[in-house]
Amino acid sequence: MLKIRDLSVSAEGATNLKLLKDIDATFADGRFYAITGPNGGGKTTFAKTLMGIVRPSSGTIALNGRDITDKNVTERAMLGLGYAFQTPPRFKGLSVRKLLALALGDGATEDAVRGILARVGLDAREYLDRDAGGGLSGGEMKRIEFATVLARKPTVAIFDEPEAGIDLWSLGYIAEALSGMRADSGATMIVISHQERIIGLADEVLYMTDGRLSRRGTAADFLAGIAGEEKCGPFPTAERGASYA
Repeated sequence: MLKIRDLSVSAEGATNLKLLKDIDATFADGRFYAITGPNGGGKTTFAKTLMGIVRPSSGTIALNGRDITDKNVTERAMLGLGYAFQTPPRFKGLSVRKLLALALGDGATEDAVRGILARVGLDAREYLDRDAGGGLSGGEMKRIEFATVLARKPTVAIFDEPEAGIDLWSLGYIAEALSGMRADSGATMIVISHQERIIGLADEVLYMTDGRLSRRGTAADFLAGIAGEEKCGPFPTAERGASYA
């Protein structure tokens, strides 16, 4: 379980300007959460703060009762948090095989490396010996990054717009992999998305705007609101201190 209390992030060099504002939320074990909302509303900052890439100016983050607020990104990864960037990093000079082997750790057998790549719809014969740098398309690199997250078997998996910069073919594999990851591992999934297909997988949809998680509801509520041209209209407005569980 991931608990966030009174979490705020100030803009660099401007402590009176908050990018995140007093967020309270609880993400329960094994549930799938989609976070959506307008661009610039704080979604990516929130995801990076959970992972330890951005440091909060106030508030606490706890994983299974353990305060991890001061833990860095590596320490959080060791504790079971996984993260996929909106734009995956590229690793010139590092093969896809080596990248996946690093993610798998002690379990990096040839079969395991090939299997984890197959789960995101890529043929090991074509990709394992390719460079994980500039020679791959955005969709290919997105799927390979997704495979590295799968390989680490996180207890909390955070994905920042997995649909960004990919084609519909890749989107299908990503959506299937998200669904499969949750079913196979029981991980808590926190996925930032604007994509209806991904939002539809969620147990709960959280709406973020102006640095706050302001509304919540089921995926059906959210998609019904879209269909009625009243975006998030069915969502109840969150009360201060509300728990998203």
